[in-house]
Amino acid sequence: MSSERNDLVAKARLAAKGAYAPYSGFHVGAALAFEDGSVVTGANVENASYGLSLCAETVAVSKVLSEGARGKLVAVAVAGGKPGERTPIVTPCGRCRQVLHELAQLRGADPVIWCAGDEDVLEMRLSELLPNAFGPAALD
Repeated sequence: MSSERNDLVAKARLAAKGAYAPYSGFHVGAALAFEDGSVVTGANVENASYGLSLCAETVAVSKVLSEGARGKLVAVAVAGGKPGERTPIVTPCGRCRQVLHELAQLRGADPVIWCAGDEDVLEMRLSELLPNAFGPAALD
């Protein structure tokens, strides 16, 4: 595994430790890397009204956009699971794929996505995770 991938996956795993997941017990962390070298992380935040819960990727993207950052998104790492249990590869849900696409399209990016489990990391581009995506260009 490359050092860049190792570092970003480690940041996603660390972010997952801050998750608020009292209902599912499934902690997820996301780390977003930008062209300027900055990294923004997020963790899932559950709510008793399940539909109001926020995924880790959405939390991280919200932090980026609410702070006015608009840099080129180059990589995303997602990791998670139930603490103390073996975890298979974790991928962004459909909603998060769309949220990541919106952010990536601000700078015409197709970031690499690293989906981590305990032992394996799946690597693919966002365009592979969300082919034929609806985005800002569709509204022009």
